[in-house]
Amino acid sequence: MQSLGIEVLFQGSNFMRLLGGLLVTIEIAFTSIFIGTALGLLMGLLRTLKSWPLRFILRFYLEAFRIIPILVWLYVAYFIFTPMLRVDIGGELTAVLVFSLWGAAEMGDIVRGALESLPKHQLESGKALGLKAGQIYRYILIPQAVRRMLPGTINLATRMIKTTSLVVLIGVIEVVKVGQQIIELGVIKAPNASIWVYGFIFILFFLVCYPLSRLSRKFERRWQS
Repeated sequence: MQSLGIEVLFQGSNFMRLLGGLLVTIEIAFTSIFIGTALGLLMGLLRTLKSWPLRFILRFYLEAFRIIPILVWLYVAYFIFTPMLRVDIGGELTAVLVFSLWGAAEMGDIVRGALESLPKHQLESGKALGLKAGQIYRYILIPQAVRRMLPGTINLATRMIKTTSLVVLIGVIEVVKVGQQIIELGVIKAPNASIWVYGFIFILFFLVCYPLSRLSRKFERRWQS
């Protein structure tokens, strides 16, 4: 009788290995989200300034990450930049670096859009009260912009988590790579192993990303009412 293949998930330490791979995925994703968000807040503020050279440079930086696929950036960073600089930072750190820079570019645009969407009289009112530029941003503009940027920030975080599956191509042993290794070992005994392994990986990603998606919609409904 041919095996269904589901037992491959529970052979040996396969189940725990998949969870361990998920932990690596989460570590890369959330470290990148934290760094990217911090850098993106600064970039978003800088993009609202009237310095056109600065705005041009930051706009070019954003478009570079939007036009060139993240996979290409991973390859360039891992196989070109690090050998050129003669440093070996490993696949995980390379992934964090690339994802952080990508997150910063996208987050900067979210912050810029949120700030520029605020009514102009908010800025004028702050000036009329005699507040300095830093005080206007700190006490008036940023608190209001946070409400507008949160849904987009959460959606960006979800995209970054899902895109971390690409790091397998630079040798990082995350959840997808662990799944491939399990399939290669178990496919002879269980031809349907790939269905169960990738199905389980799908469930893991769903469990991580779905709460974030729900949280984003909750914020949107609350602040639109």
